[in-house]
Amino acid sequence: MQISSKEILVLISIITGIFLTIPLFLIAYIRLYNERKNKHAEEKRNLKSAFENELLKSQIEVQEQTLKTIAYDLHDNIGQILGLTVITLSSIDLENREKAAEKVSTAEELTKRSIKAIRSISRLLHGEELLSRGLTGAIAFELEWLEKTGRFTITYVNNAKDLKSDPERETIIFRLFQEILNNILKHAQATKIIICLELSKDLLTLSLEDNGIGFEVNQQYEGMGLQNIKKRAAMISGHALFSSKSGSGTKIVITIPY
Repeated sequence: MQISSKEILVLISIITGIFLTIPLFLIAYIRLYNERKNKHAEEKRNLKSAFENELLKSQIEVQEQTLKTIAYDLHDNIGQILGLTVITLSSIDLENREKAAEKVSTAEELTKRSIKAIRSISRLLHGEELLSRGLTGAIAFELEWLEKTGRFTITYVNNAKDLKSDPERETIIFRLFQEILNNILKHAQATKIIICLELSKDLLTLSLEDNGIGFEVNQQYEGMGLQNIKKRAAMISGHALFSSKSGSGTKIVITIPY
């Protein structure tokens, strides 16, 4: 079977068209790839910048909360101790040596307690002292201060003792803990708080539960900062679950890959 000149020309035209189309296709593909690559790089820069801004914001807020805690302790704890010391010293009757010795001993013990509390405060005022304890230690220390008020029965279950150090994520997780705890103190009218920190199969779970008045989640989503809690959890690839009804307390669970 012979191929005519016309068919040969058509074949050559097709082959030429293919050879011309391939480079154009490659150029278009490379251009699209570079655009997507640049867009991805820009998104990564934006995410990194957003994370760094959120981290810095969290660090500042942790320090601010620490200062508030210190202020409360100065007023409610150390102030009371020093007040008792003054009362004890002023009531000493030097003519009754036995009673005077007892009161001097009591005043000495109260002074030692105040010095110990002041030393604890002074350590907190230096940089990242609180978070240098690690996430589990920082939570325990915050709850220790809260228990001094005598307003709450607090249960802290720590099943994450082998948690590996990750200062950046720990800062954001601890700030989440503070935000939720502050919501309980301000709004819940609770008497009992249960905090559970658990590490299982590369998943860290932080839950806070109270026996307060509760709320309707959909109605209070914005007003109680729940959106901010979800946003912060998402910054470290986690998510927040809110469970509450009016009159039946509240439970908030944060889960984070770890």
